[in-house]
Amino acid sequence: MLGGIPRHVGVIMDGNGRWASLRGLPRVEGHKRGAERAKDVIEAALEIGIEVLTLYAFSMENWQRPRQEVSTLMELLKLYLSKELLELLHKGISFRVIGDRSRLPEEVQKVIEEAEKYTSSASRLTLVTALSYGGRDEILRAIRKIIKQGLRPEELNEEVFESALDTAGLPPVDLIIRTSGEKRLSNFLLWQGAYSELYFTETLWPDFTKEEFLYAIQDYQRRERRFGAIMPISTES
Repeated sequence: MLGGIPRHVGVIMDGNGRWASLRGLPRVEGHKRGAERAKDVIEAALEIGIEVLTLYAFSMENWQRPRQEVSTLMELLKLYLSKELLELLHKGISFRVIGDRSRLPEEVQKVIEEAEKYTSSASRLTLVTALSYGGRDEILRAIRKIIKQGLRPEELNEEVFESALDTAGLPPVDLIIRTSGEKRLSNFLLWQGAYSELYFTETLWPDFTKEEFLYAIQDYQRRERRFGAIMPISTES
């Protein structure tokens, strides 16, 4: 089955720091440039009718970065949401965060909650931001939630488990894009991406253009998705 427009696209936005270092700039400049690229990709997703766009913005492992860099990233997030909230509403974008938000600064949690609340009725695009996120951590938190609910082992199935994940209610990820030349998932959407198509590019995230995003979508559309099945052999000559 050849792919149409993917319903759900995940993006591992990698390379901000390297982009800045190559230009002799502070790492924060790379993150600022990366935020601009995110806006371009969101616009492209809206234009072609993608339902869900998940951006991997801050992983659990990122907490190990220097305190000043982490603080700057949190401030950039607060500034972005405060500045862009009305624009999200105007464009019909619903905002959602996945990850262990309890580790985020209280003021950041408050801004996130407000953004989620005020955009909850939007329906053109669901913009999911993975913050303080790790796929293994998400799975463990889902298991703890299920245990607290008192479910018996025989009551557990994939649907029940998925309802306990951060992404409950969202479709599986059709395509995962990673920039900067690295070819791994880095703990991103491990359950949801079980049958995702993968697209890797050498381009650093701050240089990842709207045009390359659209090229990745076209590459996805040319692929034959089997989902573990064997496709029938054509008998046409």
